[in-house]
Amino acid sequence: MPLQFLTVDRAFDADAADVALPFDDHDRWRRPYRPGPWRVAAAATLLLLASFVLLATVIIAAAGELTGAAVCAGLAAAVILSALRLLRVGAWVSRHGVRRIGFFSTSTLAWNKVSEVRTVQQPVRWLGLPRTVQGQALVLVREGGGSSRALFTDRSADFLSRTEAFDRAADSIEVWADEYRH
Repeated sequence: MPLQFLTVDRAFDADAADVALPFDDHDRWRRPYRPGPWRVAAAATLLLLASFVLLATVIIAAAGELTGAAVCAGLAAAVILSALRLLRVGAWVSRHGVRRIGFFSTSTLAWNKVSEVRTVQQPVRWLGLPRTVQGQALVLVREGGGSSRALFTDRSADFLSRTEAFDRAADSIEVWADEYRH
């Protein structure tokens, strides 16, 4: 079973064609970059933990404690769902706008409500932790001088030590914004 949220079209690879928006279906939400190694490693660790919890579930169920087995199965399901949600976190684009998926929330901003998309140097959070370091962030500025917010940074779990991938993702989102903002 292919995991659609992990697939990225070949157009975002380093050997991509020179077409800015190389998709036939621009209505489909797409992540313009691959999930980073830190994000994938964290999700793999969570899935490994879930396998041990599922093994404990089988052992507890074989011992005859069905309520304990149900609690362990619920915990394993929660860990698996957390790993899958962690893999979906990031920026997604379509003709309708840009969607920022966080672990606990999702927000969508239509392209006509975006006045500017730019890369700026600013203090950013390192791997989403409270510690901040100097880095780059792709910032969306709302129409009418509204607040700006960072869509993603070069110190996030997707782009840490992958500056070329950050530049490609930022450039592709800027192209999507230029295409559909007007």
